[in-house]
Amino acid sequence: MHALIVTAHPDRNSHTQTVASHLAKGVVASGNYTVEHADLAAEQFDPRFNQADFDQFKGKLASPADVIAEQVRVDRANALILVYPIYWWSFPALLKGWIDRVFTQGWAYDDTGQNVIKKLEHLQVHLIAVGAASQRTYVRHGYFGSMRTQIDHGIFGYCGAPVVTSELLLASDKNFPDSHYALAYNLGERLFEQKEPA
Repeated sequence: MHALIVTAHPDRNSHTQTVASHLAKGVVASGNYTVEHADLAAEQFDPRFNQADFDQFKGKLASPADVIAEQVRVDRANALILVYPIYWWSFPALLKGWIDRVFTQGWAYDDTGQNVIKKLEHLQVHLIAVGAASQRTYVRHGYFGSMRTQIDHGIFGYCGAPVVTSELLLASDKNFPDSHYALAYNLGERLFEQKEPA
């Protein structure tokens, strides 16, 4: 079994990147599992949806080479884990652009005009969002519901990829930051034991 961890934080020493590192260590410690870290900032992935991407969407061209390379990485994985800081109550633009460009029609889904064929049902997804506001703030403004609608349903549900876990790690959490590292390590250790929620 193979896990792909995707991050989009420009600072390699950030809390987000450290959480991803602990997650990877947990996956490796769990047994005969492998893990790959796609650090989109360090790799300088171009998140801009461009004319070539639009032409692919319209069925005029194949996907650009950088998009195909990312799809191959995802295809190798049994689990996709996104570890990201919350910017303006959403993904960083770099991560959103990765999704915009990589989760293409024909690869992630097919829209026949009559129905949508979901093509990523084999891929389990795990989300770890890192935020600065208090849990009370997120609850009061309905962030959990909007995150589930926008990300779980709007992106991964559309492609058929089940979101197995979704964690919100906050600076106000007890024993921060160590509690976040422990949770990430534990998630990594149990990654392939978890099943899709009912």
